[in-house]
Formats: sequence, structure tokens, C-alpha cells
Amino acid sequence: MERNIYLYIVVMAVVTYLIRVLPLTLIRKPIKNRTIRSFLYYVPYVTLAVMTFPSILTATASIYSAAAGLVTALILAYIGASLFQVAVGACGIVFLLELFL
Repeated sequence: MERNIYLYIVVMAVVTYLIRVLPLTLIRKPIKNRTIRSFLYYVPYVTLAVMTFPSILTATASIYSAAAGLVTALILAYIGASLFQVAVGACGIVFLLELFL
């Protein structure tokens, strides 16, 4: 069977276009349901977390240094550190653990 890359690209473009346009055309009125509004509010955050979490654990040579960096980032973020401080702290812990382990 011959693979036609242009067909794949067209199908991908149509699917992507439909996913973005259908909600705009089908839902004309504001959404008043509290549950649906809450769900739609958190979708971007959940999507980002789901895409980022596996990468965090597989980005280093050791799962232990990755887990330590993740825990460090969570603690720093919880106590109110800035994004830069969280990133530098997590990277620093991972660097030190990779250096000595």
C-alpha cells in the first residue's frame, strides 16, 4: 500500500480544524452550567500537567534525581517562590544529585 503524506496532512488539518470550529458553531449561548464551566476552566492546566509530568521523570539519567527535582519544585512553588526560583532550585538539586550519584 502506497503511503501518501499529503493525504495524512489533509486529514490531520481537517480533524484539527473541526475540533476548533465545531464548538464555536454549535455552542452559541454562554455556558451556564457550573460543572461544565469548572471543567472547561481546568482543562488547560490538566493538559499541561499531563504532558509535563512524564517528561520530568524521564529527563534525567536517574529516576531518583528526577523525583528529587520534582519534590523540590513542588515545595518551592508551595511556599510561594517565583517561577525562576522554582526552576533554578529544581535544576540545582537535579544537577547536584546527578553529579554525586
